[in-house]
Amino acid sequence: MKIEGKNAVGEAIRSNKTIDRLLVQKGLKDTASNKIIDEAKSRGIKIFFREKEALDRESTQNRHQGFIAEITDFKYSELSDVLALADSKGEKPFVLLLDGVEDPHNLGSILRVAECAGAHGVVIPRHRSVSVNETVIKVSAGAAAHVLVAKVTNINDAIDDLKKAGVWVYAADMDGESIYKTDVSGAVAFVIGGEGQGVKRLTKEKCDAVVSIPMFGKVNSLNASVAAGVVTFEKLRQDANKK
Repeated sequence: MKIEGKNAVGEAIRSNKTIDRLLVQKGLKDTASNKIIDEAKSRGIKIFFREKEALDRESTQNRHQGFIAEITDFKYSELSDVLALADSKGEKPFVLLLDGVEDPHNLGSILRVAECAGAHGVVIPRHRSVSVNETVIKVSAGAAAHVLVAKVTNINDAIDDLKKAGVWVYAADMDGESIYKTDVSGAVAFVIGGEGQGVKRLTKEKCDAVVSIPMFGKVNSLNASVAAGVVTFEKLRQDANKK
């Protein structure tokens, strides 16, 4: 798998990802580039300095910023790992479940939201969902290296497991109660629907409740990653107010 760009490559190095090969554009002198190169050298990573044209040919996104790293395939976690992480921190579990998100840009942005918010993990289904690929890693701006991503056979089974662990599960959907009138503090998981049909009916029925984001324009829905950001930081606001 290739990852590109200063942020993504730098985070991969700092998180001790196994990097098989690091391509760096010749002649980079800026501080950020020198820091990444020094960190790579300190970890014994093989660096190959190449002309910009060589990196352009290797690039799949045309936005390499002078850095392309080849890493081993992304390592997924189990849902139990996500719950164990929360327990090890002495925190109540906070999880995002993605029901059919297929756009890599959305997944990358959601991973970035999850990392910034301190969520313990993101859960995706094995089928009919985007996996963590080069685009996801790039869009996440390095967050993919720090967020546990659990890939499960069935989202509904994952909801059952979370409930057994004492986690209250909310579906984010337009026909729910306003999230600003709902207590979403504490041990919580949000189900975010995919592009198009949103949260599936059976999945919604599995949830403890449905919350919505009030809309005031002519368009009645938000992009999945934007919706994830809104509900996530509303939860953090409510948690902070209860301290």
